[in-house]
Amino acid sequence: MGKNREEVENDNVIKSHPRVNKLQQLMHIESSGGWEKCWEEGLTPWDIGQPAPIIVHLHQSGALPKGRALVPGCGTGYDVVAMASPERYVVGLEISDIAIKKAEELSSSLPNAKFVSFLKADFFTWCPTELFDLIFDYTFFCAIEPEMRAAWAQKIKDFLKPDGELITLMFPISDHVGGPPYKVSVSDYEEVLHPMGFQATSIVDNKLAIGPRKGREKLGRWKRSVRHSLL
Repeated sequence: MGKNREEVENDNVIKSHPRVNKLQQLMHIESSGGWEKCWEEGLTPWDIGQPAPIIVHLHQSGALPKGRALVPGCGTGYDVVAMASPERYVVGLEISDIAIKKAEELSSSLPNAKFVSFLKADFFTWCPTELFDLIFDYTFFCAIEPEMRAAWAQKIKDFLKPDGELITLMFPISDHVGGPPYKVSVSDYEEVLHPMGFQATSIVDNKLAIGPRKGREKLGRWKRSVRHSLL
């Protein structure tokens, strides 16, 4: 079945976005330190300048697990701050010094600043001192090279408590070639999460996606099966 006009236009947004194109060129040239260079040059098209509206909605409606939460690749920390509360301590993980500084500046004057912390660390080599009740992934899965996705799933399993929850805001769902951002699909997540014992409890279209991302995002909620949780 062919694509409708909206789907074709959405794919073209990725292909033709000048900042995305420049980001991709920079990442291929700067194999090490590329993300820091992007922040240096202001090439951050993934940064929407606000928390993801769906996360604000889930938080305000009491639909997020309480306890300890982790946001890998947190950028300027909008989602970290939006989820933080006396019942939920949120850790933002970033590999960029510039992003960490921006995140700390953003959160420092806010009333819930004492319920957040930002750490500079590589998600794939970091070892937390405590496990998490919630992990929220948005524009991190699509930023890593596809061959690293299995390692991503292993780390998710390692970092979550046995009864913890993973929330994935899947983006960009498209057919474009190359990256970052690399295209994603529900099956891409299932392929790496199922072997870790995770099953989706819900996968729905994100009706609260910001304008340019409408139709290209799905909200997935994942839990480990009882059998795997006991292993």
